[in-house]
Amino acid sequence: MNGPAAEALTADEIAAWRKELRRTLIDRRHAAGDEQRQGWSVDIRLALEAELFPPAGRVLGFCWPYQGEADVVPFVRRWIEQGGKAALPVVVRLREPMVFKQWTPTSAMAQGAYDIPIPVDTPEVQPQVLLVPLTGFDAAGYRLGYGGGFFDRTVVEMNPRPLLVGVGFELSGVPSIHPQPHDIPMDIVVTEIGVRL
Repeated sequence: MNGPAAEALTADEIAAWRKELRRTLIDRRHAAGDEQRQGWSVDIRLALEAELFPPAGRVLGFCWPYQGEADVVPFVRRWIEQGGKAALPVVVRLREPMVFKQWTPTSAMAQGAYDIPIPVDTPEVQPQVLLVPLTGFDAAGYRLGYGGGFFDRTVVEMNPRPLLVGVGFELSGVPSIHPQPHDIPMDIVVTEIGVRL
């Protein structure tokens, strides 16, 4: 899906196009099927290990798999086993930056925003590396999320800024998402074929 020429569109028209693109890419991801996505997720985890190990005590922010996203949880478990720490994002209030709460495989969990699991009774931590799920991504490393702006609002407030690692499937790649001023590019993108940037 190439999309329109961005210079010919208003911000509202680009937003509407991105909304349709988001729906198309999520449908495409689901259509691949569980078995295919699981196989791709294994390849992604191997690429992440090759790129990011050793953890060296760093805090890794990640997201619980949602709507057929790549499953990075086994990678995160290895990260912890090898001496790193991990954290999940928590939506405190809509339209405000998220916080990150430490996660371990034994953490008590509750349902957070959109029924995504979050840790309870764990401290807030600051990730040095952040795995960001990709609904879509383009050749310049810009990501298409779910449209809520949670990651954009959060990352812009993080100091120092973590290494941003976009994680998604090759079928989510598009020539351009027509990035807007609030969009933040990923430092690298990792798919089942390896590191893209």
